[in-house]
Order: sequence, then C-alpha cells, then structure tokens
Amino acid sequence: MAIWELVYKVGVDVLGIWKAYTFPSPFDVISTLIGLIKDNTLGIAIVISLERLVVGYLISLVLGLIIGLLIVRFKYLDENFSALILGLQTLPSICWLPFSILWFGLNEKAIMFVIAIGSIFAIAIATESGIKNVDPIYMKAAKTMGAKGPKLYWNVVIPSALPSIIAGMKQGWSFAWRALMAGEMLSATKGLGQVLMVGRDLADISQVMAVMIVIIVLGLVFDKLVFGKIEETIRYRCGLDRRI
Repeated sequence: MAIWELVYKVGVDVLGIWKAYTFPSPFDVISTLIGLIKDNTLGIAIVISLERLVVGYLISLVLGLIIGLLIVRFKYLDENFSALILGLQTLPSICWLPFSILWFGLNEKAIMFVIAIGSIFAIAIATESGIKNVDPIYMKAAKTMGAKGPKLYWNVVIPSALPSIIAGMKQGWSFAWRALMAGEMLSATKGLGQVLMVGRDLADISQVMAVMIVIIVLGLVFDKLVFGKIEETIRYRCGLDRRI
C-alpha cells in the first residue's frame, strides 16, 4: 500500500507522468470498494458470479476427468486427440464467445459454456499426465495382488495420480475465472464482469481496480480454503508431505 501510494504521488503530483484517472491512489480504490459494498452492488455481483463459476467449473471438472481417463484408457484416442486437446487449451476463452452466442444466445447457458470450455482441457491434460506418470511398480504390485480393470484404476492409479490431478484442477479454476469475466463482460446483466464493464464505460479506473482486487482475494481464499486443504490432505496420504 505504501509503495502504491508513493508511486501515485511521484507519478501524478510530482513528475506528472500520468493523470490521476489513469492510475488511482489506493485510498481512491478503497473508497470505491467501500461504496460498492455499502450499496450492495459488490455483494450481489459476487454471489451471482460465484454461482455461475461453481456450476460451470463442476461441469468442466466432470467432463475433463472423463476425457483424461478415456485418453489414457484407449490408445487410439491418445494418438489422435492428445495433440488436439493441447491445441484447444492454448485458445483464449474469449475465442469461444462467438460460438456460445450463436449456439445459446445471450443468456446464462452461453456463459456456462464459455466457463466449462475454458477449463475442461486443462483438467483433461492434467489427468492424462498424472495417470501416465504413475510409477509402474505400483501397477505391477497391484496386479500381483489380483487388482485389474476398474479396481486397479480406482484403488491404485487414480490415487497415485491425484497430486497431478489436483494441480490441474487448480489451473482449471483459474481458467474458469478468466472465462467467467469474458462471458460476463459480454452478455451478463449482473456479476463482477458487469461491474468491471461499468467502471470501464464510466472511465472509473478506481472501480476497475477495486473489482480486480476482489477477484484476486476471492481466488486466494478459494485456493487456501478449498484446493489448499485438498492438496495438503492428498500429499499427506501419498507420503509427499516433507514437514517434520
């Protein structure tokens, strides 16, 4: 905060490198943030955005896991679709917006589609990579004890691949956030993306930065309380926790 305020004072008041409306002070951002909280604009936007995000992410999680498992299970899919999925993952989420509008119109389904398609491939790639990198000795040991088919996957392969899968889930979550913002800035009537757009249209950079801070805080909270706890539990159960 101190560095931010110092940069603002030097750049705006002392040297005049930029105007105040292009780079706000932290106090202006905090004041705007308090105003958004008081009139409940921010609370409503957070609830609506998180609802969309969770639903879209759960869809991508289920489909991503299934795609990853199918690619590993069937050699034909691995040889012909692994590179395609990697290529689709490199596409920015905003590239899917025209398709979502044409297929679903300007509604909730379009936003859900963009969120899901934005994170499916990251989860699928992580699942594929995690399973392929399972130590072969685990597979051999399980097979000598009679495990095979679904039982081998459920009891040995998937638990061994969970650290990589969790990492892919975290990456998918971040991609889902980006896709959500892209969808809401285009067609949503309410949500954090819409509040961000209002700030842009009104040239209110303080509101834009306030929403950015809220998104960062929400991302950190979810990472700490949800993915952090899951990752910590998985690492402990897999014997990867090096803390004494």
